[in-house]
Amino acid sequence: MKGKIIKGIAGFYYVKVDKDLIECKARGKFRHKDIKPMVGDNVTIKIENGKGVIEDISERTSKLTRPAVANISLAFVVFAVKNPDINFDLLNRFLVLCEYNNIEAIVCLNKVDLVSEEEREDIKKKINDIGYEVLYINAKKGLGIESLKERINGNITVLCGPSGAGKSTLINNLVNKEHMLTGTVSEKIGRGKHTTRHSELIDVANGYIVDTPGFSTLEIKDLMDKEDLKYCFPEFEEHNECCKYRGCLHYKEPKCVIKEDVEDGKINKYRYQFYIRTLEEIIEGEKNKW
Repeated sequence: MKGKIIKGIAGFYYVKVDKDLIECKARGKFRHKDIKPMVGDNVTIKIENGKGVIEDISERTSKLTRPAVANISLAFVVFAVKNPDINFDLLNRFLVLCEYNNIEAIVCLNKVDLVSEEEREDIKKKINDIGYEVLYINAKKGLGIESLKERINGNITVLCGPSGAGKSTLINNLVNKEHMLTGTVSEKIGRGKHTTRHSELIDVANGYIVDTPGFSTLEIKDLMDKEDLKYCFPEFEEHNECCKYRGCLHYKEPKCVIKEDVEDGKINKYRYQFYIRTLEEIIEGEKNKW
């Protein structure tokens, strides 16, 4: 039988197969190969002596460590436009992390009622211009919830963003708490009442959301090599390999097409400056390793 791991507690994995939830253990072969099943994994299981056993784990399309979830395909990057004011450097960090982890990002602008239409349209245009979709929401009032549910369909979705942006309120609005799978698991197995120490997938709109806001760390310098960073900027994609020098980092190299695009106004100057600051962080981090 094929299913998806929706929760893992103390070596037990709860696999959703159609509408059934089956408690499973993993084969010892995974431990010997240093592979640990994760929430979000698509797995093949069989029943032996009335108990479920995970036989195979399908290849993952993405993998996060915190929260520990595999196959996340969509992130709602939630930022308030006011109280606190939007921090574009922080937004860019979240977007880079999504790109690095092969996760589509949609920027959700919360508290849009606190600014004028002109202000929110200006912010929206800045984000659209670097290649990301923007949705207006008001987490407390439920504005935009239906649009989010349309995007969740068919995806495993994580919410991320700074503290105070409204992620937890948004999760509560997206999920009907009376039908949360956490309760179902606890009642059925009498083990592991819901806690944010364990990631869990919750059914929403023919897809899933992760029950804890992630990412827990925004440290980019320890995550990737300097050669990886340029591939986390969608606006660079068309010209990444067009520079005079192979492997150009778009930094101090001459005849760099990306730098020319910045000068010509084709690439946002402030976004490029963020790229350079982040690249220098990574380079400095690599020096310190030695």
